Amino acid sequence: MSTVQVVADHTTGMSFDANVENYHVIVDAKEEFGGVGKGPSPKPLLLVALAGCTGMDVVSLLEKMRQEYTSFKIAVTGEQTETHPKYYHKIHVDYQFVGSDLDPAKVQKAVDMSQDKYCGVSHMLKAASELTYDISIKAE
Repeated sequence: MSTVQVVADHTTGMSFDANVENYHVIVDAKEEFGGVGKGPSPKPLLLVALAGCTGMDVVSLLEKMRQEYTSFKIAVTGEQTETHPKYYHKIHVDYQFVGSDLDPAKVQKAVDMSQDKYCGVSHMLKAASELTYDISIKAE
């Protein structure tokens, strides 16, 4: 079992400078909540973590399956609850591929494996949210 620690130093207003694996991430509140636009607010970073986690899985799996694409984007949408504590009760992941020789069955398998077996961020978020996804493949 491994342990990860993130240290967030309060800088000013609602801003924090977080040290994450020797990288700095600035987190701030929206202006309406006292932020000054120094960085994203915390909850959208969960969606970034999800996109990065599942995206890395899919890239690795497709490489092993010898599937080449021209472009790969992931759009993640989170729907928040209206009452406190506000959290994403619905999250949708849209995997968008462009490529002429992609096998849709292999792309589906890679995404399914990420979502069902490998992506720890997906696993954690599924405990609190309804997580759905779809895949689009466009020829060049």
